[in-house]
Amino acid sequence: MDRFDKIAERFPGAGTLVKGLQILEILDQIGRPGTSAELLSASGLPKATFYRLLGALIEFGYVRHDARLKTYALGHRLIELAGKSMASFDLRTAAEAEVLRLSKELNETVSLTVMEGDRIIYVDVRRPSNPLAIGVEIGRELPALESASGHAILSAMPPHQVNSLIGRLPSEDQSALLADFAISRARGYSLANSRSLEGVVVIAVPVSGPPGMGHGAIVVTALASRLPYERRHVIGRDLMEAARRVIGNIGSAPVSITPNPRRTAHVEEGLECLSAAGAIVGEGPVWDAREGVLHWVDVAAPAFHVYDPKRGEDRMTQAPYLVSAVLPGPGNDMVAITQNGLERYDPVTGALETIYNPEAHMPSNRFNDAKTDSRGRVWTGSMSLDASMPSGSLYRFDSRASAKAVDGGFQVSNGLDWSPDGRTFYFTDTALGIVFAYDFDAESGAISNRRSFLSLDPSDGKPDGLCVDSEGNLWVAIWDGWRVACYGPDGTLKREIDLPVPRPTSCCFGGPDLKRLFITSASIRLPASVLEEAPLSGALFAIDVDVAGQPVTEVAL
Repeated sequence: MDRFDKIAERFPGAGTLVKGLQILEILDQIGRPGTSAELLSASGLPKATFYRLLGALIEFGYVRHDARLKTYALGHRLIELAGKSMASFDLRTAAEAEVLRLSKELNETVSLTVMEGDRIIYVDVRRPSNPLAIGVEIGRELPALESASGHAILSAMPPHQVNSLIGRLPSEDQSALLADFAISRARGYSLANSRSLEGVVVIAVPVSGPPGMGHGAIVVTALASRLPYERRHVIGRDLMEAARRVIGNIGSAPVSITPNPRRTAHVEEGLECLSAAGAIVGEGPVWDAREGVLHWVDVAAPAFHVYDPKRGEDRMTQAPYLVSAVLPGPGNDMVAITQNGLERYDPVTGALETIYNPEAHMPSNRFNDAKTDSRGRVWTGSMSLDASMPSGSLYRFDSRASAKAVDGGFQVSNGLDWSPDGRTFYFTDTALGIVFAYDFDAESGAISNRRSFLSLDPSDGKPDGLCVDSEGNLWVAIWDGWRVACYGPDGTLKREIDLPVPRPTSCCFGGPDLKRLFITSASIRLPASVLEEAPLSGALFAIDVDVAGQPVTEVAL
């Protein structure tokens, strides 16, 4: 009994498959195109069976027939499969050490998945000795659109590739998926409850190498009861750091997500932590004098926040997709800036209604910070979801149905505000580390004469959100700089407020006399080692200052 007969005997019902594979093995052993007579003789199969199997193999592309020479050789389909297999194997090899390390450190099941067509496959699984660790089999397949690791991989892929997978779905399903991909891309990892295992949470980070390497994801699968909410995001950030090391192993340049070292252990006297909210990206603080409350948002774990100083409490309402800012509107209305552009927001029900989206044609972009000018026009900047491309523009909404891009080429559009006399407009590109100043015409809303007002070396941090007080001083949150800095109208540094967190994101004036500076912060992409030093990352802070801010103008659109 030869090898193929033994295999067929071990797997009842697989006899025909084994005979077909035998023909492929013979072609491999010959090492050159062979005639039908050679193959028939070497196989020992009945003639009718042989030609039937050979015809099927040709039809599927596993065997190539040269009609002129009357020979047969291994087909292109095997080359395609081999290429995909090698890509997966190379990615598996590159990620193996990180998958093993993470499993030991987290004491949870850690896997590597790769994408094949419209499915993801588990090619490496490391389950620790922990009896509560989730069991996942190597070779397990899931539809990419129905898995957290699939969403992580898709979030990092070009839009045209994503559209090829979701293009046939109903528009509502497409919108929901794109919103999920946008969140994953913005924060760098995907987080979802397992659809196939009840009570299980899945955290995944995309890993993509050079062309031909394939698309994969590092995945943590664990009981939801073992991972509190904040812990899940910490793991997400740790996975991002691991993914960067894997990318470094396969020849791409890894990018560190570690912030600048803390300059001093000093924390400004009088600084208060109002809410240890643990926001992923706290942003867009704005004082609502009508209710005497502060509105702010979490961009990447989408939510609207309202801080009530009288009650000393922060209320949170989850949002269905990325939100960047919220602004007081006429009456008791609110207007929000989201990944869908300008929207009407009901703070009671949490409902959103799209008004106008000037970048509906750019699914890889999102909007960021926003403010109203003295005439009630809304200004906001856009940016790429992962802050990797200079695809952002600065927009001015003149009405609820029109917005004009007044400048462009920005990578991370951020803080904006106006001088008290209304003649100067400030706007930040955090990626460039520059706060720009423009001449501003309050009547028409026109800007001109762009120039650099403030430029920071990356080692000092990067300018993020900002606000201008009643004397024209700029208060700038310094991302990765552990501080908020105050600059005079001439650019002179006047004051620094040292913070216990590395990534302050924005600031605004509020309180009855507008002399209270509120400061938001972020915990996004901070590894556990940094969070141990800065556990209040993502919190809302406040400090009293001597100079009042400027009142907020309601949206007049």
